[in-house]
Amino acid sequence: MGTAATPGTPNATTGPADSDLVRAALGREVRRTPVWFMRQAGRSLPEYRALRAGTAMLAACQDPDLVTEITLQPVRRHGVDAAILFSDIVLPLVVAGIDIDIKPGVGPVIAHPVRSVADVDALPDLEPEALGFLATAVSRLTAELGDTPLIGFAGAPFTLATYLIEGGPSKEHARTKAFMYAEPQAWERLLAKLSVSAAVFLRTQVDAGASAVQLFDSWAGVLSATDYATRVLPHSRAVFDGLGDRAAGVRDVPRVHFGVGTGELLPLIGDAGADVVGVDWRVPLDEAARRVGPGYSLQGNLDPAVLLADRETLDREVRRIVEQGRAARGHVINLGHGVLPDTDPGAITHVVELVHELTAR
Repeated sequence: MGTAATPGTPNATTGPADSDLVRAALGREVRRTPVWFMRQAGRSLPEYRALRAGTAMLAACQDPDLVTEITLQPVRRHGVDAAILFSDIVLPLVVAGIDIDIKPGVGPVIAHPVRSVADVDALPDLEPEALGFLATAVSRLTAELGDTPLIGFAGAPFTLATYLIEGGPSKEHARTKAFMYAEPQAWERLLAKLSVSAAVFLRTQVDAGASAVQLFDSWAGVLSATDYATRVLPHSRAVFDGLGDRAAGVRDVPRVHFGVGTGELLPLIGDAGADVVGVDWRVPLDEAARRVGPGYSLQGNLDPAVLLADRETLDREVRRIVEQGRAARGHVINLGHGVLPDTDPGAITHVVELVHELTAR
């Protein structure tokens, strides 16, 4: 089991590469089950809202000072076992020069959506030289965090394609799928371009010191397993491959792959090159472990809404997830998606403390 430490395992790490987060991701014995939360950097924290006041989201994501402070806030407050870089899923597109605005209450809105083959070919490339702010922020964070690992992240090609084609958030992603079916060659070029962008974005974070990375394919759950396997999976695999050949001596870090509503895709998500498969709240972790097989660790999968419930309910659900997670080779406790804005920060801190109490060895 990835969640049970052997007798005599030290309680102190010897750096982020030996942290429980990294050990659990790789299926090694841990001191206690690690816990962190998607969207822990921001949203529910009053100190975040105070710091962000008057600064647009995408501007904040490109300010190393703000990125550093916002990323550190939940580590200080909650005692989580990992920091997640404060950024946004569309940031690589913005840095490349695509006109995108994040509208409060709506999400990313694209000024000129991709609706034709010509639109695909006109998309600018992300140049590594434009990511100096990102490298600076990650370097500062790794220095500040000490033994606590920093998780870098990027949006997966399919999810970024949905924003580009739909022009913003969508429930059905009908335009995206129609384009995928009607323009297969342009679709391949689009996702190939986005996979290079995501790999460059993640590689910058790894080179600057990130201890793990997570690829968010938020909307992959709208696809059938066949469409995902043939039209999307190769491009997600290309992102992980773009981090470097594990056998070639490059700096290697654990890779997490997560999507929402992807219960039917879990084995494929792992096959993209992940060490850890993220699971949303719809599939119990013991069932998820059966679906993905013994070669992967799991991350998840507390329903974010449970953080809004009474303490007795919250404790019961945390205990259930801890037990079900023992079926996997390693388990990183997280939510089944991100922290909801109305969440009481005290509930998050309580979950961290309870997980550590339940799993300490």
